Amino acid sequence: MDVSPEIGSLAGESVVVIGGGFGGLSTACYLADAGADVTLLEKNEQLGGRASRLEIDGFRFDMGPSWYLMPDVFERFFDYFERTPEDYYSISRLDPHYRVFWKDGDLVDVVPDLDANREVFESYEPGASEALDRYLEKAEYNYEVGMEHFVYEDRPRLRDYVDTDVLRHAHGLSLLGSMQGHVEDYFDHPKLQQLMQYSLVFLGGSPTNTPALYNLMSHVDFNMGVHYPDGGIGAVVDGIVELGSELGVEYVTDAAATAIEGHRGGFAVDAANGERYLADIVVSDADYAHTEQELLPPEKRQYTEEYWDSRTYAPSAFLIYLGVEGEVPELAHHTLVLPTKWSDHFEQIFEDPSWPEDPAYYLCVPSKTDDSVAPAGHSNLFALVPIAPGLDDDAETRERYRDRLLADIADNTGTDLRDRIVVEETFSVSEFADRYNSYRGSALGLAHTLSQTSLLRPSHASSAVDGLYFTGSYTTPGIGVPMCLISGQLTAECIAGSE
Repeated sequence: MDVSPEIGSLAGESVVVIGGGFGGLSTACYLADAGADVTLLEKNEQLGGRASRLEIDGFRFDMGPSWYLMPDVFERFFDYFERTPEDYYSISRLDPHYRVFWKDGDLVDVVPDLDANREVFESYEPGASEALDRYLEKAEYNYEVGMEHFVYEDRPRLRDYVDTDVLRHAHGLSLLGSMQGHVEDYFDHPKLQQLMQYSLVFLGGSPTNTPALYNLMSHVDFNMGVHYPDGGIGAVVDGIVELGSELGVEYVTDAAATAIEGHRGGFAVDAANGERYLADIVVSDADYAHTEQELLPPEKRQYTEEYWDSRTYAPSAFLIYLGVEGEVPELAHHTLVLPTKWSDHFEQIFEDPSWPEDPAYYLCVPSKTDDSVAPAGHSNLFALVPIAPGLDDDAETRERYRDRLLADIADNTGTDLRDRIVVEETFSVSEFADRYNSYRGSALGLAHTLSQTSLLRPSHASSAVDGLYFTGSYTTPGIGVPMCLISGQLTAECIAGSE
């Protein structure tokens, strides 16, 4: 698959990019390469957006994204600038990709060896190994066709889909139905269904509200593999920032945008550092709802407050960052702990918002792979429980849930951390809202539901302000680090195409 962006010259144009997440960093690189004079304003003290880092007493935590998936997207991004990821950071494939503990005492490792994974599937259900082959064949088809013709090509209008070329490529894709129905066509055993659906958490959805097309994530997982960049996801941020510097991007941190005034050729962006930044074009990688509701006057907003209230948001999260004495041999680099029935957890995210009574959660232990993230003789890990956005996360609630989670980890993985903790920080709904201006404290933005996919997501180009554009997870192609990198390309193409 060879997909090359078509970005014309922007020489002589000045651009302010608001927000230094992956979408903003990517957009800045493409625009600077096209000749624009680019200044990127970041609200916080470091670049990376949700991919911030927390450093305490020799421990270094990736605060947000921690899975390096879809390496082809990173390779294509750097290749556009005649570079490679290895010019900036190194990666290694994890083995196992991840470990799963079920709360009935069952354990499975998903590994790079596909035949070993086939044996695991067959052990749960006769014929499941062949079903896995068929499922992954479909997932690979969806990935190859979907990425080339529907992810790397932005189609913001309905008429963009009504032509013979699009219909030809769409034939055979899993465009209708939910992931739950799709997976049930291949596997009966609920644990196998969960193994094919766990990645929905990264898309901000549930098995019943996420389109079947996203079975492509199983191709990413089983065939392409799970990797780790040396130094963590923060090293990837550093690499893209370095690339941007080489291309001429100017970065300004501790500079939260407070207002956007003007239009194409005459913008002014006010920032909390007291500066006013003038530009011909403005791109916002800040939370889309925050940009419209807080940085623009009512007459320059595309969407009403009622629109944002009516959307389905990806989960928030309850996170505990832990530095602990000793090793954690029971855990892998990536570990999932799942109840045998997880529908109640999804209902408590999307249907009846409340703190999950029997949570599914994720544990990340990068010190399993990278000695640099923890002092000698210690382990670095964090625990993440997906929770409904907008929940009350007062100190008493967080303390109670923290105790419950640590007990659950001990009970279901055999890893008791409680007497070994030397560093501890929590992060939840309030921090997502305060640090990232995230609507309702969502950890990811708009969920990938059937009604919020593709052209049904907010647009890259503002229909109310000429010269104002958007990038990042709210736009197409959507949630996740690779998708935000691609959103930068699509936004740059949109800008260049309007010149």
